[in-house]
Amino acid sequence: MAPLWGSSWSSAWSSLRGYSPVQNGEQSTATSSTVDSSSSHLKPSIGQILMSKRVRYALSAFAILGLFLLAFHNYDRLPSMDTLRGGTAAPVNSHSDCPPAVVPPFQDSQVDWSRYAYTQYVTNAAYLCNSVMIFETLFRLGSKADRVMMYPEKMMDPAETQPSTEEAKLLAKARDQYGVKLVPVSVQRRPGGDSTWAESFTKLLAFNQTQYARVLNVDSDATILQTMDELFLMPSCPVAMPRAYWLFPKDKILSSQLMLVQPSAVEFDRIMKKIESAGSNDYDMEIVNQLYEDSAMILPHRPYDLLTGEFRGDDHRNYLGTDREEWDPVAIFNEAKFLHFSDWPVPKPWIPMSESMRQDKQPKCETKNGQENCASRDLWNSFYADFAQRRSQVCNTNKKARR
Repeated sequence: MAPLWGSSWSSAWSSLRGYSPVQNGEQSTATSSTVDSSSSHLKPSIGQILMSKRVRYALSAFAILGLFLLAFHNYDRLPSMDTLRGGTAAPVNSHSDCPPAVVPPFQDSQVDWSRYAYTQYVTNAAYLCNSVMIFETLFRLGSKADRVMMYPEKMMDPAETQPSTEEAKLLAKARDQYGVKLVPVSVQRRPGGDSTWAESFTKLLAFNQTQYARVLNVDSDATILQTMDELFLMPSCPVAMPRAYWLFPKDKILSSQLMLVQPSAVEFDRIMKKIESAGSNDYDMEIVNQLYEDSAMILPHRPYDLLTGEFRGDDHRNYLGTDREEWDPVAIFNEAKFLHFSDWPVPKPWIPMSESMRQDKQPKCETKNGQENCASRDLWNSFYADFAQRRSQVCNTNKKARR
């Protein structure tokens, strides 16, 4: 039926205005005994008004218009044709409207930092040392949020006061010197494959730390360059992560090297069910992408996710986000807050690197305006030298670490 616009709408409205209310009480005998057909009509009842075709058309038009506006306003919640064919409508995704990642103005004294925590997961002795190094840095930089370490329950009772093993001594050091809260957990591992990746599911236990309003989980094969407390105050969203900028824009993959999580029983249940059905090549990064690729809040990779391998590259457009900006390694380093060791085929920084590999893989010096610039090379080498020095000091070990 066409809408009642133009003359149709005018005539319908005129017909409604022409009705007057029916009078109650007795009519005079003189006026009720005869009817002048040329000038008088019987006044219709309410039922007759509602049964009028014009009124019904008008009401139908109003109803259709209202349904259209309601559907348009809730378009994103309507079931798709695929879900209708399947007989059930997909649940509404309440995470699809996460606001942009913007840090609001705040004053430290007005924030209850006990509601937030940096989290680390540990699966073996090598990563235990890395984790303690992360917490030592946060302690030294004056981070205000709590620090929580999830570690294999067999390593030590969290209340141990007389640690005997090297692992237990390191856990006690983290607790007593760097204010780390120890949380023993059952390592989430899957048989087969590389043990490091197979045990990386333990990282996702961050979603279960419901004693906090928000946790920031960072990979331990990294260096924190500046505190990142401001991330805890981002707008509400179940999870926030940067994109893997080195794959963007071809692949819009989330990087799980840094995850800002709002722990909840609901999200943890989703995580655990996805792990149970994970494929043979699915690990923590695949899990979070399958669940949150289109719903996560996107954190800027600059300054929150810089790879050491970036300093060895020739094309920096993906990191810079533009082809107009000139690569300035010193400026990039100074603004970065989280530096992740990713330099294949260069080994992780706790694994000895041969001098021949270092010479072969270190960044090349550049010549500009007749002058040689080795800033990228110097910085890159300093990343590995600094890591080795801090590892020796914090973990009190000069032994070769096994991966």
